[in-house]
Amino acid sequence: MNPASLRPWQTLSRQVILKPNKYLTVENHVIKLPDGQVIPDWPWIIIPSAAIVLPMTSDGHFLCFRQTKYAVNGPTLATVGGMLEPGEAPIEAARRELLEEMGCEAQEWVSLGNHILDPNRGIATMHLFLALKTVKVSEPVVDDLEDQERLSLSRQELQTALSANEFKVISWAAVVALALNYLSTKEKGG
Repeated sequence: MNPASLRPWQTLSRQVILKPNKYLTVENHVIKLPDGQVIPDWPWIIIPSAAIVLPMTSDGHFLCFRQTKYAVNGPTLATVGGMLEPGEAPIEAARRELLEEMGCEAQEWVSLGNHILDPNRGIATMHLFLALKTVKVSEPVVDDLEDQERLSLSRQELQTALSANEFKVISWAAVVALALNYLSTKEKGG
């Protein structure tokens, strides 16, 4: 099939059914599928998009956290990241989050792409970045809700942790996998 011949879904109407705060909106959409079928009650979820960052130091270590999250069973490894502020560019959010969470700045930035969390419900876009030549410039701002421990992992330790499913949130696992792939491709001359 020719990709140009693929037909998108159509939104016929939308209604906000829940908006308790700036972090969550739930809508009901009436949608029309390419075959003409109309679905009158398609849930659509909106949360702010986020910048997710894997920092790498000049000596080849990767900075991350071990922490707990409300929706995750047990401790997880986590990368730097947070929601974009209104009107904030993803790269600016990435820089802000790296400074706030790690007290670091990076000399080089690599975009690893923008990825939607749920292809049928929307939810948010995750903007993934690899921060290279990361250096500490200040103390982090400790304002997260969860307990966390800062870690510095070698490339092999990072790969092992990824393979062992220690990054239990998909956006964190994705930024690690894409960063490792980017570095391997770059080393092979790609």
